[in-house]
Amino acid sequence: MKNYVMVHGAWGEGSEFDEVKKLLRADGSKVFTPDLPGHGNNFRPINKVTMDAYVERVADAVNDVDGKAILVGHSLAGMIISQVAESIPQKIERLVYVCAMLPKNGDTAMGLMQSDKDGQLLSKLVLSECQTYATLRAEDIREILLHDADDAHIGEMIPKLSMKQATQPFMAAVQLSAANFGSVRKHYVRASLDKVLSPSLQDEMIANWKVDQVSTLASGHFPMTSIASSLFEVIRK
Repeated sequence: MKNYVMVHGAWGEGSEFDEVKKLLRADGSKVFTPDLPGHGNNFRPINKVTMDAYVERVADAVNDVDGKAILVGHSLAGMIISQVAESIPQKIERLVYVCAMLPKNGDTAMGLMQSDKDGQLLSKLVLSECQTYATLRAEDIREILLHDADDAHIGEMIPKLSMKQATQPFMAAVQLSAANFGSVRKHYVRASLDKVLSPSLQDEMIANWKVDQVSTLASGHFPMTSIASSLFEVIRK
C-alpha cells in the first residue's frame, strides 16, 4: 500500500484528481488531494494566497501521512512539491511531476513561463488592475488547457478553472539544495501535446536535476482529465 498526496496547479482544486484517486484507492492505496489555500473549498482572500501558504498546506498534508508519501504535483504544483521536498525530504518516498514545473534553485514560475517560447498560456492571462490576480477566458481554457479533453469534461472543468488566481505564487523563487531536494527520487511525466508548458520546456526542466524516470503521455496539460487511466498506470508503476 502506498500513500499519495496529489497537488493541483494554478486555477485548480483537488477534485481534478478524482478519477485518478478512485483508481489508486481501488488499487489499495491511500490518496489525499488537498485544496490549496484560496482554491476549491479552502477559502482565503487573494492577499493571503502565497507560495508559502501553498507549501505549508502541502507539508501539513504530507506530515499527516503515516509513513512516507509519494508527492504528486501538476503544473504550478511542481514548484510547491519541490519546496516541500527541500523542507521534509525524509517524509517523501518520491516526487512525481505531471507536466509540472521542475525548477532550478532560485527559479520562479513566471520566469519559467517567460522562457518558454512555445508556451501559449502566458500571453492569454487577464490580469486585474491591481496585478494581484489573473483569470482565464473560457475559450482559452478550452483551446489551450483542455484541447484534448471531451466535451463533458470541458464543461465540468471550465467553471472550476475560471477562478481568480493569485499572482504572488508565480513570482516566488524556490530555494532548493542538492543535499535535501536533490536527495529525493524524481519521476517526470511529460505531456507531448501540452500547450501550457511546452514539451521543449519540459525537457529543459528535466535536465535541471537527476530524474530517475521519465514517462511520456500523448496528452495536453490535463492528463488527469483527458486520459486518467493512462496517468494512473504511469503513477502506479
